[in-house]
Amino acid sequence: MTALFDFSSAAVAELARADVARALAEDVGDGDLTAGLVDPSRRARALVIAREPAIVCGGPWVVAAVRQMDPQATLTWAVPEGRRCTLGQPVLEIRGSARAILTAERTALNFLQLLSAVATKTATYVEAVKGTRAQIVDTRKTLPGLRLAQKYAVRTGGGTNHRIGLYDAVLIKENHIAAAGGVTPVLQAAREVAARASFIEIEVETLAQLEEALAAGAKMVLLDNMDVPTLREAVRLNAGRAILEISGGVTLERLRELAETGVDRISIGTLTKDVKATDYSMRFKEE
Repeated sequence: MTALFDFSSAAVAELARADVARALAEDVGDGDLTAGLVDPSRRARALVIAREPAIVCGGPWVVAAVRQMDPQATLTWAVPEGRRCTLGQPVLEIRGSARAILTAERTALNFLQLLSAVATKTATYVEAVKGTRAQIVDTRKTLPGLRLAQKYAVRTGGGTNHRIGLYDAVLIKENHIAAAGGVTPVLQAAREVAARASFIEIEVETLAQLEEALAAGAKMVLLDNMDVPTLREAVRLNAGRAILEISGGVTLERLRELAETGVDRISIGTLTKDVKATDYSMRFKEE
């Protein structure tokens, strides 16, 4: 189940540059009127401060935002990417053109706040299933245009990526099964695109559908909205033949109980969909 996007440091840096270029074009347009009030020769030192505990995530996007405005700016991270910060802790020092830092400020913080929130939330869910076999997995319920950034943040928080999009894997859901004429026919059809797919997964809603899917050779099955006793029985029936994933109705309060059923993966749309931004602020300091 290898994703098409490799999330190497070079690839992430290029992704961040592209995301930031769009964001700055949206924000700055043909010029920052307010930052233009500042002497262009003035240099500045700015600190980014955490206003709540979090896992710091989004560094490549912050660097891209600042450097696109001032290529000579220096950024010194007090809290590295993927590490926890505490309330009131300075996480980053920026030195460079005052105008450039002011123009880049909101774009840089927007990415840092969003991606730190995703990473922090993911880490909370990962910690809740620690000691079980279950992996915490994201979904396609991402902000339009920022899917790869959010999936990077899930990884930073210790989670696992599901498919990147519709193009890299097969996930057969209820409507696909109905349109194709049943579990067995749709799995047979899926074999024709297997060479192009990083994995083929089918969603089932009943134990009877699970047994049919296993009999048809399914290697990855999504158990949709099953209660805990049914999940335990699904794990027993499966007997290790396929990777089992839970989806639907997953909350942090129920997470440990769901993980202890013995499933392999738990996919959670809320990791990227229902996110409260982490609070950071930027403060200028005297040079």
